[in-house]
Amino acid sequence: MKKYKTLNIGCKVNAYELNAIASLLQQEGFVEDNENPDVIIVNTCSVTVVADRKSRQLIRRMQKNYPEAVVAVMGCYAQEHHQFIKKEIKPAIVIGTSRRREIVGLIKKALVDRKPQDSVIDNNPRNFTYEELGIISSSENVRAYLKIQDGCDNFCTYCIIPYRRGKMRSRETANVIKEAEHLIAQGYQEIVLTGIHIGGYGQDLKNESFSSLVEQLTALPHLKRLRISSIEGSEIDDHLIRLLNEKPNLAKHLHTPLQSGSNHILKLMNRKYSREAFIKRIKEIKAQVPDVMISSDVMVGFPQESEADFLDTYKLCAECFDLLHVFSYSIRPGTVAATMEGQITAAVKKERSKRLIQLSKNLYANYAKRFKDQTVSVLVERYNIKESYNIGHTSNYLEVKIPNKESKVGQFISVILQKDMIVSN
Repeated sequence: MKKYKTLNIGCKVNAYELNAIASLLQQEGFVEDNENPDVIIVNTCSVTVVADRKSRQLIRRMQKNYPEAVVAVMGCYAQEHHQFIKKEIKPAIVIGTSRRREIVGLIKKALVDRKPQDSVIDNNPRNFTYEELGIISSSENVRAYLKIQDGCDNFCTYCIIPYRRGKMRSRETANVIKEAEHLIAQGYQEIVLTGIHIGGYGQDLKNESFSSLVEQLTALPHLKRLRISSIEGSEIDDHLIRLLNEKPNLAKHLHTPLQSGSNHILKLMNRKYSREAFIKRIKEIKAQVPDVMISSDVMVGFPQESEADFLDTYKLCAECFDLLHVFSYSIRPGTVAATMEGQITAAVKKERSKRLIQLSKNLYANYAKRFKDQTVSVLVERYNIKESYNIGHTSNYLEVKIPNKESKVGQFISVILQKDMIVSN
């Protein structure tokens, strides 16, 4: 019986795909063993230069720590840098962001041959079709991630992903529903819809849309909670807003990437909305779904970002959001933004990040106060044995700790929310 170990760098889509590969291996009789693996699969990331470096370091560390194991490398970094990986790092297997199902056969062959296999790389990701990896049998704790699409056609000027992952392509609805039903039967209490650009789901299918998929999923028997990972504000249509109000098992949380609140910077980023249109849509959502939490990704230090541009972002965030994920722009070779004039210093980025992070803490605290003394339902995700409390999230993504002498992981607990139960952001 052969043993495998998996390691992931990057997004939840990467994690999902690695779980799918693990399921394929299990079907072939492999078992997971993180201590003495015969095979190690590293799923790489290339969203930033730092991710590239971490991918290289992880591959080399696995080769050093497990010299007898077959090391297989896949993912976004492998897609672009497969020649470097084969020549300089020399793992047994290199596969990109397509044809991942072939990795099991390559692993079995490498275990026999004990020599490097031919790389499996399709050189034009923009021609990729959706690759069905089958139904996964494992996921994260009590929450399962369900991939519904791949690729992106937005071509934001700071982002390399459309060149690594390819065009936007949807998974067939029947396969999404089938996997969701399997995950429910496996006992997962929450399903999180994930992908590279999930709001684009259905654009390449007949008579399908993201909102129609959400409606079908929320109608599945015994689905306790469905969560949307991230969706562009312009893709939150009236249908989805109606579902947020009507479907008790649809999480009352929207993560809506902003990136910048300055029209000048939005244009440089090739983001396809104005600050005015964004504010209008968020206000419409909050008016119709008053308790919804709206969080966002915000970038500071994009080329040419002035203090006035930053203040536009700050003011928009203060007006629209309840929680922020703040990150600094970093140069990504191969993108349009990398060649732009007016690069911002690290010191300015750090100072602007600090201001937005403090704003986020204030916004979250104010939002959480609204639910004090209300009954909330918490899905328990982990238990702190030392301090005797369960911890999990509400439908609207408040992180809550509940004193209890026994673990309730995997269960929904209804509690009257007190101030000291709310985990600070």
